[in-house]
Amino acid sequence: MSTQDLSQPGPNELKTASLGQKLKVFIGNLPPDKVTLLEIRDIVGQDGLLILSAFLTLVFMVPVSIPGVSTVFGFAILLVGISRLFDRNLWLPSWIASRVLPAEKIRSALIKGSKWLDRLDRISRPHRLKGLVDVWSMNTVNNCALIYGALLLMAPFGFVPFSNTLPGLALLFLAIGLLQRDGLCILFGHLMNLATTIYFAVLITVLVIGGEAALKELLQKLFGIGG
Repeated sequence: MSTQDLSQPGPNELKTASLGQKLKVFIGNLPPDKVTLLEIRDIVGQDGLLILSAFLTLVFMVPVSIPGVSTVFGFAILLVGISRLFDRNLWLPSWIASRVLPAEKIRSALIKGSKWLDRLDRISRPHRLKGLVDVWSMNTVNNCALIYGALLLMAPFGFVPFSNTLPGLALLFLAIGLLQRDGLCILFGHLMNLATTIYFAVLITVLVIGGEAALKELLQKLFGIGG
């Protein structure tokens, strides 16, 4: 499908288009070589913060390594969560707004990850488990969960399998759930945040235990300590 085909719908049509259709337009409007986060935000639109968050998570749905992306995208979603929590317009600091990213790699990852968006778009239903979306206190909890998921995505475990995919899934579920007011998707988002926390706790424990064992072995070899 050509870039021109991807960006065919006009502004009025996009307001009622599915998330999958909006993603195709978004991919078609990406620059050919390099893209900044500011350009990505402007393509999605200032009013589409949750759509922006959903799109940014898709690159983590496939095992494609793009250095620095989890930090940049995670920080952007963090700011989206904060802006929603305090009901403020999204602000991006210059150092992250102007960060140059490889457009072709992002385009490829978005295309591969779009199956997740298509699936959620088909199965999500508004007003399921309404208590998780229609109560003011739960909206606060959900926005805090969005912030927490973004912090997990930014954690320095990019070299570990699933360390970006798990929080990416949590953020995707939360973004779609908030967009569609679907409490079931939001519940899955909370569960994925919990699963990510447990996964990271296990990783840290293994690293600490492994580090202690390596240190003891080194001390034993050098000084005969700890034998």
